Amino acid sequence: HLREPGFTYKETIKTGSLAASRGGFTTICAMPNLEPVPDTIEKYNQVQELISQSAVNHVLQYAPITKNLRSEDLVDQAALKNAGAFAFTNDGVGVQKAGTMYLAMKEAAKNQRAIVAHTEDESLLFNGVMHKGEKADELGLAGIMSAAESSQIARDLLLAEETGVHYHVCHVSSKESVRVIREAKKAGIQVSCEVCPHHLLFADEDIPKNHGYWKMNPPLRAREDQNALIEGLLDGTIDCIATDHAPHSFAEKNQDFNHSPFGIVGSEYAFQLIYTAFVKKGIFTLAQVIDWMAIKPAALFGLTVNRLNVGDPADLAIFDIEHSYTVDEKKFLSKAENTPFIGRELFGDTLYTLVNGKIVWQGGNQNGSLANFR
Repeated sequence: HLREPGFTYKETIKTGSLAASRGGFTTICAMPNLEPVPDTIEKYNQVQELISQSAVNHVLQYAPITKNLRSEDLVDQAALKNAGAFAFTNDGVGVQKAGTMYLAMKEAAKNQRAIVAHTEDESLLFNGVMHKGEKADELGLAGIMSAAESSQIARDLLLAEETGVHYHVCHVSSKESVRVIREAKKAGIQVSCEVCPHHLLFADEDIPKNHGYWKMNPPLRAREDQNALIEGLLDGTIDCIATDHAPHSFAEKNQDFNHSPFGIVGSEYAFQLIYTAFVKKGIFTLAQVIDWMAIKPAALFGLTVNRLNVGDPADLAIFDIEHSYTVDEKKFLSKAENTPFIGRELFGDTLYTLVNGKIVWQGGNQNGSLANFR
């Protein structure tokens, strides 16, 4: 979520792309929950122009599924595809009407583009702000059922089967979601999905207090959900790991759950979290993590990204996996610091990030010497 245009007090294309480069990302995919929503060619091209002016790495801009991210009118997918849209999503809100989603999927299948879904049945939220469970009761907060996510996934999977579209589920968080996606894959439905580092590392019982840095959507769920997500990655049900980098201002997030917006930043330390928590402990291999965070996402969406091949422009990151460092919000390149990982000791700090053969991050100094790498 790069927040530009419309919400530049939270993040900009420049700061968001710098933050991603700090984390080692050379290509990122930006969500369309902007103001204005890029739901016409003109508005989409305006965002593309901002990206070309400000981004330090490759930024692929999603187009929305529906006009103004509502659940009624579809965008002109063919026109937006021709303008450069690589996929369609309403991330931030779920498409509430099954008929709208069905028609969007039919059109996306025709245009050979993926429908990428934030799955959330708003009729099942009941003003919840965290996972419905013992921790919510302990903190006196309204809970969000796992079914708010998984039931919409189940709906969409049957619609995807009907239409033949490539259907990708954002930030899967519950064991029920993993279960229905696993069964859909067995049935031959063209579905892929992702999980976020924070859902792999935390459960709701780890939340120490009622503070906005722990509020994210979908929420941190139960320990059994966390374990199901890890199992889903290992058995291939979950295809990749994505950050869902969602910046907000300090004033917005430095509040309790009831008053804070949903969202957590993550692009500056996503690889480092996964490497430290799982690779160093022998749960995942480094090769698996590279596959989940780099190779598989590009393959799923048919993206043309640079590889480590002779003659290709150098899009690569170099990490120090031998020495630890501490997550320090004062060193963030993002405008935002809304994360509970501040102060955590991690391995895998980014030494260099190169994009098109030029250094865009160098050992603590953004926009280091712009030497060409041959």
